[in-house]
Amino acid sequence: MSEPFSVPVTVRGYETDSLGHLNQSVYLQYAEHARWALLQAAGVGQAELLAQEVAPVVLETTIRYLRELRAGEDVEVSCAFEWGEGKTFRVLQTIAKADGTVSAEAVSVGGLLDLEKRRLVAQPREFFERLTTDPGLFGI
Repeated sequence: MSEPFSVPVTVRGYETDSLGHLNQSVYLQYAEHARWALLQAAGVGQAELLAQEVAPVVLETTIRYLRELRAGEDVEVSCAFEWGEGKTFRVLQTIAKADGTVSAEAVSVGGLLDLEKRRLVAQPREFFERLTTDPGLFGI
């Protein structure tokens, strides 16, 4: 199995809280950034999704904060899809420091929303498989 897709991010000073730690809400932004970067790299950007009248939605996210991050630190934000049956999928993400220390782990449950029907698409894996130029990025 190949390494999960990841994107580099440098923690910016304005993203930190009064203690000098990365603000908890910014971890969600980093995770979202990595998910969209993966979709774009796989040829399934916003324009392609909107042309199909669908949009990805996050239904649930759990984050485990393990080590603090501070301004100026470089991190890698990974992103791996985990497929099951039905309308949802999981996205497993890790935010790791340059030395490999894991700062946070995020697990999201997502789906693809049909923008006309306002319902989840029945088989999102098959949908992504048809649309992507690189199925390996989706683990398919």
